[in-house]
Amino acid sequence: MALRGIKVIEMIGLAPGPFCGSILADFGATVTVVQKLDPSPVDLMSNGKRTISINLKQKEGVKILKKLCANSDVLLDTYRPGVLENLGLGPDILLKENTKLIYARLTGYGQNGYFSSKAGHDINYVAMSGVLSKLTRNGKPPQPPINIIADFAGGSVLCVLGILLALLERTKSGKGQVIDASMTEGAAYVASWLFKSHNTNLFSGDPGTNLIDGGYPFYTSYKTKDNKFMAVGALEPKFYSDFLKGLNLSADMYTQGDVDICKKKFEEVFLTKTQEEWCAIFENLDACVTPVLSMDEVDTHICNSSRKSFYKNENNFNQPEPAPKLSATPGVASGKQILPKHGEHTMTILRELGYTNLKIQELIKNNCIYAHTNSHL
Repeated sequence: MALRGIKVIEMIGLAPGPFCGSILADFGATVTVVQKLDPSPVDLMSNGKRTISINLKQKEGVKILKKLCANSDVLLDTYRPGVLENLGLGPDILLKENTKLIYARLTGYGQNGYFSSKAGHDINYVAMSGVLSKLTRNGKPPQPPINIIADFAGGSVLCVLGILLALLERTKSGKGQVIDASMTEGAAYVASWLFKSHNTNLFSGDPGTNLIDGGYPFYTSYKTKDNKFMAVGALEPKFYSDFLKGLNLSADMYTQGDVDICKKKFEEVFLTKTQEEWCAIFENLDACVTPVLSMDEVDTHICNSSRKSFYKNENNFNQPEPAPKLSATPGVASGKQILPKHGEHTMTILRELGYTNLKIQELIKNNCIYAHTNSHL
């Protein structure tokens, strides 16, 4: 795989950091998660990673992490600014000991600036990016789009991009660098097209009244007879023509400009058939009409099954395969591996760092590390 041989140290964190580490693992990196002594209440993304449990409040714990970083390519820091510096693990120190280390810092508001030390979640970062203001309709309060935009798109994915760019640059300079990945800035950057088109005719109206934010009847979703939904994106005239054919409506009576009339009629028509029936009708029409699939059924639709886009995990739940697909060095989903136990690889990793069994026993006794009971000395 493309990242085979790259060693990543991931500081335990919430969703954005673990997903960043999982992307790297999916494409071949060896990712080691540095956990706290007590297990995380929610750990959904450690599949395919190694886990070591360290007490960073002790000097010996800090020493262990320094040794890990001295032999790694990437450190993924998900703590608030200054936390690792206070432990003597800041970039100034770690990059002196390993000049090739890439120190990736993923936070809500970045490493400096007025809000850098403030707490927040995806909704706050999307709000401060300017993007949340667009996710409203009819003057109602903006609705957060789960935690996709800031946490994952603007956070995890762009942090991975920064890491890959730094790895590429390192092939020229031989040196690592610090990555300051702000989820707020990342959310705004992902929305660059929205900022550029903000003052054009595409968004001249209030949010929720424009061409591609649900304001037009040919770019929205509709409920079906069986309480499911169909998504319609018939923007261009040729697609709209086929869309009306599927609904068995006259193009003369229902033009794209008749917003209110079309909206009401389309809602009525879609309620006359089930989602499956509408899928059959639009199967051979190029109308940009698709079913709204649930996560439970997404793997069975031919769009996805024909490309093997999903797999079943150990709990028989659908999970997406790594994307994009690389022809020569494709990714392999780390989620196909069993979730490791808390501190499962602590002893193995310490031995790799040169610690003796006697020293490991001492560290356990002093509450400096935690090792899963099935890892025998």
